[in-house]
Amino acid sequence: IFQDPYSSLNPRMTVESMLTEVMRIHRVGSSRRDRRERAASLLEEVGLETMMLGRYPHEFSGGQRQRISIARSLALEPKFIICDESVSALDVSVQAQVLNLLKELQEHRNLTYIFISHDLSVVKFMSDMMAVMNDGKIVEFGPSEAIYSDPKEEYTRKLITSIPDASLDKIAARVKRRRERRETRESVE
Repeated sequence: IFQDPYSSLNPRMTVESMLTEVMRIHRVGSSRRDRRERAASLLEEVGLETMMLGRYPHEFSGGQRQRISIARSLALEPKFIICDESVSALDVSVQAQVLNLLKELQEHRNLTYIFISHDLSVVKFMSDMMAVMNDGKIVEFGPSEAIYSDPKEEYTRKLITSIPDASLDKIAARVKRRRERRETRESVE
């Protein structure tokens, strides 16, 4: 899953084409119809409507494009996904939504991620194990909680003390409250 959801999707292809192309190339699905049904299911799994299959990338927001990229990465049913700065181009509230989606997918599909990020609050939210790199070399590796609570390397200590107070947990809670208020308003109407 790439960093920039605006340039990682082919502007000349519909969402359906992007999702089914990888399946066709790797011989996933028994027919075009089967691949289309799989693509529709993937869109639903990432929180998008199936009617969006016929749309093009320019018709979506950054968060929606990243969800499409996530669906595309799931098309071959991998056990392992590399997320390369996959939320850094998104605004903070959309980041929280995408990160929560990635966590849900990880649990539901038993996925392993290599999550590459410069944002340590994102790393803390997403990781069980962590590698800290400096100048292209791993300087510290281990369980995330252990590294955050007792970093061994001076470089790691400096990084951890630089994390802003506004954690993703607070942001995710705020997004959840907004969603609940919106759903309450919609049910009243």
